Order: sequence, then C-alpha cells, then structure tokens
Amino acid sequence: MATVILFHSVYGLRSLEHEAVERLQAAGHKAFAPDLYDGLVARSIDEGFKLKDEIGWATICERAEWAIAGLPASTVLGGFSMGAAVAASLWPKRPQTAGILFLHGIAEIAGNARKGLPLQLHLANPDPFEPAEDVAAWRSAAAQSGISADILTYPGGGHLYTDASLPDYDAKATDLTWSRVLSFLDTIET
Repeated sequence: MATVILFHSVYGLRSLEHEAVERLQAAGHKAFAPDLYDGLVARSIDEGFKLKDEIGWATICERAEWAIAGLPASTVLGGFSMGAAVAASLWPKRPQTAGILFLHGIAEIAGNARKGLPLQLHLANPDPFEPAEDVAAWRSAAAQSGISADILTYPGGGHLYTDASLPDYDAKATDLTWSRVLSFLDTIET
C-alpha cells in the first residue's frame, strides 16, 4: 500500500480533502492532508486567492515541508489544484517519491524527475484554469522528461469537479477519478 500526502486547493483544508483521505485510508493506503492555511478556509475562490496571497507562497511551501518531514521518502506527492503546485515544489527535494498525483491542476515537472516515475493527472475538459494550450505544453514537457504520465480528462464538470460542495461537481467524473486513483495507487509501494 502507498503512503500519500494530498495538499489542499486554494480554498484551504475542507471536506474535499478530508473525504479523499478517508477514501484512500478505506482502501488500505496511509493518507494525509495537512492544513497549510492554519485553520483558515475560504468561502469563494476569490477569497481563497486572497488567503493564499496573505499567507504567502513561501510560507505555504514551508508548511508543506514540515508536514511531509516525517513521512517516507517514497511518499506519493499529490494535490488538488493549487495543491498540485505545492506537491511540485517538494518534488525536486524528494527524488525517491514513488509517484505523483495531480488533481485539477498541472504543475511544474521536476528537473530531476526519475525516468519512468508514475504520474497521474486528472483535469476537467475544458478547465478554465488550465487552458488547452497549457495542457498541451505540459503534455509535451512530460513526454520529454521521461516520466510515465497518465493524463486523464473529464468533460462536463467544472475545475474542482470532485468537490461536492461546489457547482463544479460532477458525480460520474468523480467516481471515475477515484476509481482510477485507487488503481494507480494499488500499483505503487512506498
């Protein structure tokens, strides 16, 4: 079974992340979702971006480093939307990670990415925060890096389509996403 850390979206730590952890733990994985906002939660995306800016990216990434410090070097790095970028900020420092899981957001590929490293990316299609040309460029960068990227898209839902508390929610896409995530994690040993 895998050890997985999931970093929250710009909204902060909410039911989306708690339910994801519960789902992964129920499947036998060790899963964690740290609070990078120290208890603050946004009620809107604009409020979330304001919180992110007030806390500061450096502080958010520092909190992420503290959160993962005691976990195995092979821990799967994952995140929701902004959380994918948080996971990506740790990736170069954790070259032994067993896998990468990006939900609702593309993020920078580590320059020292191990050839064949499994990465699973889940995106709405279309996604207002991830334009098609950016996704195409990311897909090309992933291929050039040599990682084993599985890029999965879901029509019909909004950006955070797995979040039942938002209008973006799409139940069918959510079920398929989590089925694919569990299959992905079942292939990873940490």
